[in-house]
Amino acid sequence: MRIRYAITLAVGIGFGLTAIATHGLAAPTRKVYIVIELDEITDATHYEALKKMVPRATVEAQFEDGRYIARTENVTALDGNAPKGIIVVAFDNEAKAKAFYDSSKEITAMRMKATKSRAFIVHVCTEGGKLLPNC
Repeated sequence: MRIRYAITLAVGIGFGLTAIATHGLAAPTRKVYIVIELDEITDATHYEALKKMVPRATVEAQFEDGRYIARTENVTALDGNAPKGIIVVAFDNEAKAKAFYDSSKEITAMRMKATKSRAFIVHVCTEGGKLLPNC
């Protein structure tokens, strides 16, 4: 009779491990992105100086565990007007994103002087590569 319980337990553990392997135990992954759109370059001199600050911004992002997803002037519009440039930096949570933005005040001031632009935070919720509803 003990062997029957052992077999039942082993089968149950096997099903459990299979479910964990295929669906995972982790809660939904919340990613936060800072998106910066550059609509117009208003001061070319300051814009060139701003571009030279890219390594500093990269270090500041890495300090908050940020990862640059895109930083380009190669933007093609599908409809409407494309921005002159776009920057997307991914963070694990909003606190880290805001800490990065707060640590970049000098760069932000230079960007605002050299361009017409805007920055915003985007929240994305996914689980297993799928977007979650009402997130």
